[in-house]
Amino acid sequence: MPERLTEMLMDTWTPLIILWITVLPSIYMAPMNQSQVLPSGSSTGLKRLNEEQRVLHRSKRGWVWNQMFVLEEFSGPEPILVGRLHTDLDPGSSKIKYILSGDGAGTIFVINDKTGDIHAMKRLDREEKAEYTLTAQAVDRDTNQPLEPPSEFIIKVQDINDNAPEFVEGPYHAMVPEMSVVGTFVTKVTATDADDPVYGNSAKLVYSILEGQPYFSIEPHTAIIKTALPNMDREAKEEYFVVIQAKDMGGHMGGLSGTTTVTITLTDVNDNPPKFAQSLYHFSVMEDVALGEPIGRVKANDLDIGENAKSSYDIIEGDGMDIFEITTDAQTQDGIIRVRKPLDFETKRSYTLKAEAANIHIDPRFLSGGPFKDTATVKIVVEDADEPPVFSSPTYLLEVHENAALNSVLGQVTAHDPDASSSPIRFSIDRHTDLERQFNINAEDGKITLATPLDRETSTWHNITIVATETRNHSQVSRVPVAIKVLDVNDNAPEFASEHEAFLCENGKPGQVIQIVSAVDKDDPKNGHYFLYSLLPEMVNNPNFTIKKNEDNTLSILAKHSGFSRQKQEVYLLPIIISDSGTPPMSSTSTLTIRVCGCSSDGIVQSCNVEAYVLPIGLSMGALIAILACIILLLVIVVLFVTLRRHKNEPLIIKDDEDVRENIIRYDDEGGGEEDTEAFDIATLQNPDGINGFLPRKDIKPDLQFMPRQGLAPVPNGVDVDEFINVRLHEADNDPTAPPYDSIQIYGYEGKGSAAGSLSSLESSTSDSDQNFDYLSEWGPRFKRLGELYSVGESDKET
Repeated sequence: MPERLTEMLMDTWTPLIILWITVLPSIYMAPMNQSQVLPSGSSTGLKRLNEEQRVLHRSKRGWVWNQMFVLEEFSGPEPILVGRLHTDLDPGSSKIKYILSGDGAGTIFVINDKTGDIHAMKRLDREEKAEYTLTAQAVDRDTNQPLEPPSEFIIKVQDINDNAPEFVEGPYHAMVPEMSVVGTFVTKVTATDADDPVYGNSAKLVYSILEGQPYFSIEPHTAIIKTALPNMDREAKEEYFVVIQAKDMGGHMGGLSGTTTVTITLTDVNDNPPKFAQSLYHFSVMEDVALGEPIGRVKANDLDIGENAKSSYDIIEGDGMDIFEITTDAQTQDGIIRVRKPLDFETKRSYTLKAEAANIHIDPRFLSGGPFKDTATVKIVVEDADEPPVFSSPTYLLEVHENAALNSVLGQVTAHDPDASSSPIRFSIDRHTDLERQFNINAEDGKITLATPLDRETSTWHNITIVATETRNHSQVSRVPVAIKVLDVNDNAPEFASEHEAFLCENGKPGQVIQIVSAVDKDDPKNGHYFLYSLLPEMVNNPNFTIKKNEDNTLSILAKHSGFSRQKQEVYLLPIIISDSGTPPMSSTSTLTIRVCGCSSDGIVQSCNVEAYVLPIGLSMGALIAILACIILLLVIVVLFVTLRRHKNEPLIIKDDEDVRENIIRYDDEGGGEEDTEAFDIATLQNPDGINGFLPRKDIKPDLQFMPRQGLAPVPNGVDVDEFINVRLHEADNDPTAPPYDSIQIYGYEGKGSAAGSLSSLESSTSDSDQNFDYLSEWGPRFKRLGELYSVGESDKET
């Protein structure tokens, strides 16, 4: 009760104290310097004053006032008196005039020029302008001469509590972790008051919570919001709506207030373990499922969100830990069970696993609440499927000698049906891997036999694919690769590695190595190649050359004597027998060509031709080459000169008669007319009725003589033109004496029986100018356009 009584007394006396402080400075007070106001007409005082001024040499201030204040937002029927200006030079007469200038002078503030009273004519707002600076001056009313220098003074607008607090940055949003302890900082709000923070309590703010208790609290003076209840659970309630009030006047009665809202969201922490939706899961899977294929999903729910809800799955127990695996779906957080190894219904038909889900991110503050994991039992049943045959080995390797007999067995593949029904198996070769059909296989027992001879030197390896198919279900097929290695036998004789040609210098010495040759063998013995070299039996006692076997399996050819001469014998042929060490041994004879050449003193070959002896002794090989080059150059110059002369004599412009672009053959000789009956029969060309036999061509001479053809029967009058032309075409194609294909052949015969008559002018005695083409318009619509053209032509001629 004493505290409540004290608060009531404060609320009563505070407005009275504020009013007293506001009005008291506006009342006129005596001059602080206690300067004496001289009465009007006192010459002695004026004289003494003038003496003091002369002695002090300064102007003594004669203004009398204090700093002035005016209350904001004051309104009444009369202008409010702000203060009064007075100078000690004013004797009370009407000769002094007061003048006011500066901020708001004449509009907001008005002065009585006689008494010096200043009144405020308008309502003032401190938040718009807190003070006004004005200048006052006393002048003589008659002369307007200043009696004293002007002086500045300030009118301050005194504040009243007319502005409520405002939250400029509101509404607010804040977050705080769930399960936080009491007093955890949430956020801070700030309100502003436009009133004067220095004068009075108009801007002294106190904060309080109107809504949001008992979950949160706020510091009254700092506006810091904190948690007020412990263990607030996000899963129970995630968002809170808090209303904050800011009240001025220190929170006392009569103060103004403003409110804002703060939306507080509880952020998630990992305070909940994962929990399987069910304790037992059942799945079934076919035994032929592909490895890595998912067979089912399990789900552990977590009330937390985000990273706190992520879990990892694992199989911790069970008889299929090495058969199955479980992974986490990053999108749905499900546990996906997959197959790691092949399943076999005939071996094991069911599995029991224990799956565990555990949080990835664990908050150590909540470990005391229990383990953040959960387990569930998973039972998987394997269902039977029709499986393809299974080979006894994933790959097969067979070996065969290249001289193996046809139809000999190279090896055998085996396969069985893993199903309980055990279907019989048939074997075959994928012919895409055996295009030459070198191998066969027994469809019943899988024995592979040889179909064609093998050659290791052609192909050492053969890779084929064997197909096993169930007889009861042809869709069940398995394949296995079979590699067949061809083993070597000694079936190739050795021979020279390359075609050797040795050069022997005429000035060579006895025992000199002429050439070193090597041999190759297409076979591949296990211990490597070892060759034996020998001369033919009849060449053993060769007087010119001998051979020597080297340690590196090569052969050296040596000269037995010196004095070889190109004139005597230019080329020597040395047959050499090469044998291998195989079983049975193989041998061949290769011939080495030895050419006698002229060499320099250093043994460098210069010429191997016998014609070199007939050359002048003073000419070297380089000089001969230079002479030959000069001769060739002269021949080229002569050929170019002749070619240019020929082109120069030819005209640059091709005559029309020689224009190769025209495929027309022109003959300058003229025929003898109708009296010329030796060249051809015109009657035969004009009328097929006159053909009674074969008429040979007389304008050209055939290369070959042919027997005359059987004459054709007379053609009736109603012969078909198309048939006639085809007959003539056939005769021309088969007649070697017929003119070339690009010659012009004239067929004057136009047929008979046409209703239109003949259109040819060959037998017409009239000229084009004498004909009348009006009859063309009577032949029907097909000849209408032709008639119009000829009629136009006739009209043009008449014009």
